[in-house]
Amino acid sequence: MERWRGRVAVVTGASAGIGAAIAYQFQDAGLTVVALARRKEKIPVAVAKAREEAAARGRASLGKAPAPGPLHCVQCDVSNEQDVLAAFKWVRDNVGTVHILVNNAGRGGETRLTGTNTAEWRDILDTNVLGLSMCTREAIQLMREKGVDDGHVVHIGSIAGHIYPVIPGAEIYGATKHAVRVLTEGLRKELVAAKSKIRVTEVSPGVVKTEFVDKLKSRGGDDWWKKPHLHPEDIADCVLYAINAPPHVQIHEIIVKPVGEAF
Repeated sequence: MERWRGRVAVVTGASAGIGAAIAYQFQDAGLTVVALARRKEKIPVAVAKAREEAAARGRASLGKAPAPGPLHCVQCDVSNEQDVLAAFKWVRDNVGTVHILVNNAGRGGETRLTGTNTAEWRDILDTNVLGLSMCTREAIQLMREKGVDDGHVVHIGSIAGHIYPVIPGAEIYGATKHAVRVLTEGLRKELVAAKSKIRVTEVSPGVVKTEFVDKLKSRGGDDWWKKPHLHPEDIADCVLYAINAPPHVQIHEIIVKPVGEAF
């Protein structure tokens, strides 16, 4: 992680789960972390909790720096374009640029095509597809403006983007995660055409024990944790693996599942 120390990482959806784990790993590795979330006030507690829970499971931070980097907490609902523009303006004005963007923010839930209301569909599409795309656009523009040509964009996808159905009744959610795969490859080809050295990676987890899946109690959520599952730091480790590849190597896609997962 030495080459990233002191550089700037923006992590969306950092107020819980995977986003909080990625934020603490980056911070412990000496990066300046700009953590974005709708619930800005929850970020510091969530990051500290993710670090403590990983340590309790015997998982040390990868690439530990002599001193942790700063953690900046910025309010941003990625489905709201004005929030996204304001957040990246904050980045430009306060830390200068971005070197790593992790698009982690996501929404799920019951999205049956035969019963869910349009507003819920739109909310999931706006967050998982448009929010990811707007953050990517702003990050790439800022990288180019500041002469960063060795940056990295990471999309957190899902096994739901590779198979169907993972959870019956989550068709819209699954469709958005298939879209993330298309957007990952599309961005790679745009960067290649521009002769840019900015890299892009998608990480697609199976079931991860986070509050995201805790919300599935109406579908036997209490039973999820009796089945094989991952922890947030497992996904953070995948992100660090991808960004630590030699500059000429692009880890384009990582699928990570718990041993024994039935999907």
